[in-house]
Amino acid sequence: MHSGALELALVLLLAAVIAVPVFKKLGFGAVLGYLAAGVVLGPDGLGFVQDADRILGAAEIGVVMLLFVIGLELSPARLKVMRRSVFGAGALQVALSAIVLGSLLLLDHFQWKSALIVGLALALSSTAVGLQLLSEHKAINSDYGRLGFAILLFQDLIAIPLLAAIPLLGGARNDTLQWSDVAVALGALAVVILCGRPVLRRLFNIIARTRSPEVFTAMALLVVLGTAWFMQEAGLSPSLGAFLAGVLLSDSEFRHELESQIEPFKGLLLGLFFIAVGMGIDLDRIIAEPAMIAAGVAILLVVKFGLLFGIGKLAKLRTRHAVMLGSVLWLGGEFAFVVFNEAQRAQLLGSANHDRLVAIVGLSMAITPLLMIALLRLLGREDAPKASAQPADTVDTGGIQPQVMIAGMGRFGQVVARLLTAQKIPFVALESNPDTVSDLRRFGNKLYYGDPTRPEMLRAAGGEQIRVYVVTLDDPDANMRATRLIRRMYPDAVVLVRARNRQHAWRLMDMSAEPFREVFGTSLELSERMLIALGIPADTARSHVQRFREHDEKLLRDQYLVYDDEAAVIQTSRDARADLMHLFEADAERDGKPDASDRGG
Repeated sequence: MHSGALELALVLLLAAVIAVPVFKKLGFGAVLGYLAAGVVLGPDGLGFVQDADRILGAAEIGVVMLLFVIGLELSPARLKVMRRSVFGAGALQVALSAIVLGSLLLLDHFQWKSALIVGLALALSSTAVGLQLLSEHKAINSDYGRLGFAILLFQDLIAIPLLAAIPLLGGARNDTLQWSDVAVALGALAVVILCGRPVLRRLFNIIARTRSPEVFTAMALLVVLGTAWFMQEAGLSPSLGAFLAGVLLSDSEFRHELESQIEPFKGLLLGLFFIAVGMGIDLDRIIAEPAMIAAGVAILLVVKFGLLFGIGKLAKLRTRHAVMLGSVLWLGGEFAFVVFNEAQRAQLLGSANHDRLVAIVGLSMAITPLLMIALLRLLGREDAPKASAQPADTVDTGGIQPQVMIAGMGRFGQVVARLLTAQKIPFVALESNPDTVSDLRRFGNKLYYGDPTRPEMLRAAGGEQIRVYVVTLDDPDANMRATRLIRRMYPDAVVLVRARNRQHAWRLMDMSAEPFREVFGTSLELSERMLIALGIPADTARSHVQRFREHDEKLLRDQYLVYDDEAAVIQTSRDARADLMHLFEADAERDGKPDASDRGG
């Protein structure tokens, strides 16, 4: 397509808008829809795009953002726990896959150097496709999802020395890895790990105080892309840099806000990445050599599936989950395209074999979503897992999802939070004032910076799993907006809301929320103490206050039915006042005690 960038952007967006809903409606998932759109638009399809590599290079930012968001969900403590899976299962999968696939290539008359490089490249799986499939099937936090992510993380780590070894094996001595390169890479890792957390948190604190959402968005993008660029300049993977930045910010108060800001960009660019991969599938080569390409794809999938299934069983996964692990990671990976290009440049791979391998990897990525759907239907529906018996003492306890969200951590919300903490009930707390967040975090409180009136913020904080929303924002209008949003997004949740006065409470009741007037309870406590000071026995005072509470709550409900009619509201108040006076007079006569008005004090 030789017209401008605007037309190209329109074609790509139109393809995504059409293909993804159609494929999801058919039960095939979004990834397959994007890949199919890429095949149709690519040079071997309708030919709208001829330079797929240029789009692929730009769209890889989506993979970078995906790794950043994944990093946000992995605290350093959890990452430390995963080290055995990363360097155990990950190393075992890459080594065994490279040995088996490399040996098969040797039988096909590949030289040992070429077989080694290609075998290692084929051992790598697509991070983007794998994580997207796990996300679509809500399996990222499952046992096989965590193991699969650990293996993918090791593959990202091994990719760098693999690229460095290609010129060495090709005989290009001047291009080989030098000790200075190793020192630069290690220095970059040290800078990011040691300085990243305090520097990034300080920067985000400064930006948050501007109360400018667009500047915060710009800062979030700057951190993700800047860290990726810094690591790339040091000779490391940009995805690894973004992942580390996410991990360093995973336990910060800005975690959910960052996720909500990055998520739209990540989803769009990741979709563009899948479209670009679809464009790169060589249909001409597949049509010219269908048997050879089909055999290559079958061998790749069978070998990797068998090894991954065995690793899953060694990790004590259930048979079903070991099968799912294999079906998520048996495909080739996007990094293989880079390795094949470098191997061809180093004269380790001929042009024909390069095209065949690209077609095999691209086709394996295209059919994996379809094969996974078929496997799921074959295996049938999984029984619901048993509830965990692990105690929930904080928000991040072993992946337990909190079921309470507090929107607003002012004086009202802090009391609720303290009670939940005392009961060891995990909760998520959101506060849009960065100063409040900083102050409360110094005392060990678990809360995050973010605006609960934004839908992406609620989703990022795990709103789908929340059972009870406690809305305690200081601003009544903000309380109304948050309640309206929660009711629209999560209609089955219980919503308890701080109300400024009766009128505010009635508007909240319109949205089926349960209002709690902010000074009502305290006023009643003071009234009880006042009655005792006037000489009324404590039990009687408590009974009077409780009777008044019940009467006033009934009045609130009665007036709610007519609150848009001022005259009716006034008349209801007068009638209720008279009823209450008669009620207390009747109590006094029954008990044979004088009324409080007769006590002279």
